[in-house]
Amino acid sequence: MNRDSKEFALELFDALARRRNITSDCISREQLKEFWDQIANQSFDSRLQTFFDMVDKDADGRLTEEEVKEIISLSASANKLSNIQKQAEEYAALIMEELDPDNMGYIMLENLETLLLQGPNQPFEGRSLNRNLSHMLSIKLKPTLEPNPIKRWYKNLKYFLLDNWQRVWVLLLWIGVMAGLFAYKYVQYKNRAAFDVMGHCVCVAKGAAEILKLNMALILLPVCRNTITWLRNKTRLAAAVPFDDNLNFHKMMAVAIAIGVGIHVVAHMTCDFPRLLNASPEKYKPMEPYFGHQPTNYWHFVKGVEGVLGIIMVVLMVIAFTLATQRFRRNRIRLPRPLNKVTGFNAFWYSHHLFVIVYALLIVHGVKLYLTKEWYKKTTWMYLAIPIILYSGERLLRAFRSSIKAVKLLKVALYPGNVLTIHMSKPMGFKYKSGQYMFVNCAAVSPFEWHPFSITSAPDDGYLSIHIRTVGDWTRKLKTVFSEVCQPPPTEKSGLLRAGSSRDTINFPKVLIDGPYGAPAQDYKKYEVLLLVGLGIGATPMISIVKDIVNNMKAMEEEEYDLESTGQKKRSGSGNGRNFKSKRVYFYWVTREQGSFDWFKGLMNELAEMDHLGVIEMHNYCTSVYEEGDARSALIAMLQSINHAKNGVDIVSGTRVKTHFARPNWRTVYKRIALNHTNTRVGVFYCGAPALTKELRQLALDFSRKTSTKFDFHKENF
Repeated sequence: MNRDSKEFALELFDALARRRNITSDCISREQLKEFWDQIANQSFDSRLQTFFDMVDKDADGRLTEEEVKEIISLSASANKLSNIQKQAEEYAALIMEELDPDNMGYIMLENLETLLLQGPNQPFEGRSLNRNLSHMLSIKLKPTLEPNPIKRWYKNLKYFLLDNWQRVWVLLLWIGVMAGLFAYKYVQYKNRAAFDVMGHCVCVAKGAAEILKLNMALILLPVCRNTITWLRNKTRLAAAVPFDDNLNFHKMMAVAIAIGVGIHVVAHMTCDFPRLLNASPEKYKPMEPYFGHQPTNYWHFVKGVEGVLGIIMVVLMVIAFTLATQRFRRNRIRLPRPLNKVTGFNAFWYSHHLFVIVYALLIVHGVKLYLTKEWYKKTTWMYLAIPIILYSGERLLRAFRSSIKAVKLLKVALYPGNVLTIHMSKPMGFKYKSGQYMFVNCAAVSPFEWHPFSITSAPDDGYLSIHIRTVGDWTRKLKTVFSEVCQPPPTEKSGLLRAGSSRDTINFPKVLIDGPYGAPAQDYKKYEVLLLVGLGIGATPMISIVKDIVNNMKAMEEEEYDLESTGQKKRSGSGNGRNFKSKRVYFYWVTREQGSFDWFKGLMNELAEMDHLGVIEMHNYCTSVYEEGDARSALIAMLQSINHAKNGVDIVSGTRVKTHFARPNWRTVYKRIALNHTNTRVGVFYCGAPALTKELRQLALDFSRKTSTKFDFHKENF
């Protein structure tokens, strides 16, 4: 047991000692072996007896309500369930009511045994058949090594191309264009007089410069979000172009730019310039129209416009690239003050705007070339013109759109886990799809910073909502700003003041929005079966999808009611019911803290009431609770079953959706879906920490290759 379970471990020791009438704090080696044998015994009777002994402090074979209350509090503390710990007395009374119907004032070992042996109802029919299918599937999924290396290589290549053909053709096209431009410039300068003086170095430098110009132009396109959203929504290009990988492509081109800059600078500084300095007068003479009289030192090249601009650009790029790396951007590097200001998102955001200067200098640098004098051969501005105009237009559109689409804040609340939720009015003409996101600006925090957040409301809702977890500089300041204008909640209520009848008296900070923007999760309507996975605050895009499905179910029920009562189908405004394709949705929400379930408590209760057809299957997982079967969570599981059976409410989440303990077994999750939905294409949508991405994607590939169920994996990227 870890240090968080110290108190529980001491109680376990006391229980084992009481059983053997040991009163001292020390035990012999023989007694230690007895303790170990009892703990290691996995039989039901042995584990039940150990647990009973832990609760039975006076060793009289009876459990009083006070003893039950104490062990509930201890179990809740070990599992970091503060809400249960506060209600230990209430839950102890519930257990006594359930197991002591005759009001004897105590319960016996056999009462606990009867309760624990009442297993949960089987979740679906045909269990024996599915067990056989599951066994067959497990055998089928066992990795088998192809003995023939050529066949093995071909098989792996085929699977790779099937899974990544969109990325492959885009990358091959990009690499091919770069190779063609490099070769073109290389051959061009090999046939010029400069080649006789500087040799292959000038060809390499100019080839790298041409690639650099191309990538400096292309790198702006993946961050033209309005254009990408339009192409995704209004055209069929999404079938062939991997728009979801726009940020990954942006990063790849950044690496290509860094390599191009390095080659260009090194070729000039270590090869071209030394050759010019050391060339004989006769050999140098053809270069006089370009460089003037033969220079005698490096200063000649540095002091010119080309040299000064080149040095400034390299310095600015180094700063921007360094602060954009994950370690700096995610604030994983701890620097002493005042150097700590150069880490975090703010440093990344502002340093990235240095590229405005870089682009201006690059255009001037491209005009002041040494070896090119004709204007039509100075192609830098030709490469950059359209991407810069497009990107600038997008930034101007953001400023214009956010200023004319004013939003009014309706509700603000702060939930456990440092999550700030904001409800705002929906601007006229603001149309979006579930799973999309928007940018948010708060001038009271920073007039220039815009941050992306998933929209948690559904398209048919009359408002917009976002949930923001305070983890960075900007979000912490945003929480502080809203905390200042909100008041503490009434007694026994969580969250900050909600703007209701008194909203006219609350002077909320001004908030601007820009969007919506396309995201992978918006494609959920393409699939009849969905697997939605959210980690912590990563549940936000999935919540919007679930809300939309709930609204669609409402619309379908209303249409059926109108058809029965009037004989005519009422035409809904949105028409979403007719587009409702999802027949089965599996939603897995994994969170560390019990308080996180408060974020979407209302939705989960509404879903449990409405979903008569069982379309959406909710699975909440609380990872702070030890896995089912662990002694530290045994009482919590027992209490959960009693309370859910009696009151229909889960004690962990406080909703009608039952909470599971620890982390899901993702292979089992995929296996179950594959068994229940053969010959079906399943959309897997994930938002959360990158660590789980690899496992979920690999499982999707494995099950797609070896079963008739095909899993399409999508990961949210901002």
